[in-house]
Amino acid sequence: VQLQASGGGLVQAGGSLRLSCAASGRHFSAYTIGWFRQAPGKAREFVAAINRSGGSTYYADSVKGRFTISRDNAKNTVDLQMNSLKPEDTAVYYCAAATAPYSDSYRYKWWGQGTLVTVSS
Repeated sequence: VQLQASGGGLVQAGGSLRLSCAASGRHFSAYTIGWFRQAPGKAREFVAAINRSGGSTYYADSVKGRFTISRDNAKNTVDLQMNSLKPEDTAVYYCAAATAPYSDSYRYKWWGQGTLVTVSS
């Protein structure tokens, strides 16, 4: 499966952005999709994941209550709605596919290119 992330940009603190991950290839609904982010000088970290059916979602504590992950298997897309953004959310955001909803990045075999989110204070 091939993934492409989009929707990043510059937003003020307290604002919102919606990231989208579009997939090509077969059997999209067979994969868990996760979002990760990497800030300058920091390790890549788990943000959120959604299982194959979309019935279960998982979030890092740092984004719980502010971010919402969703998927549309008919359109082969997974979105990440980000509300109440903070300067510490600034990072390059990546979507990735795995066989189960892991939070460890090394378990994700397929990765899209990143999209930059910058939150100004």
